[in-house]
Amino acid sequence: MQKENEVASPCIRNCCLNNEDICLGCFRHLNEIIGWQSASSEKKSVILTNCQQRREQSEVK
Repeated sequence: MQKENEVASPCIRNCCLNNEDICLGCFRHLNEIIGWQSASSEKKSVILTNCQQRREQSEVK
């Protein structure tokens, strides 16, 4: 169960890492996936921003 102010994981259960260890489902780096549970809300927000940028970059290619 998610707490009210907790940042939700971007995981969509479509896990497959590319050659750079980026998940093709949520666009998190493997280290971001591993550290998600212990990351602060602020760090999770940064990770989500990075995911969005990676997603956008992948759509341009």
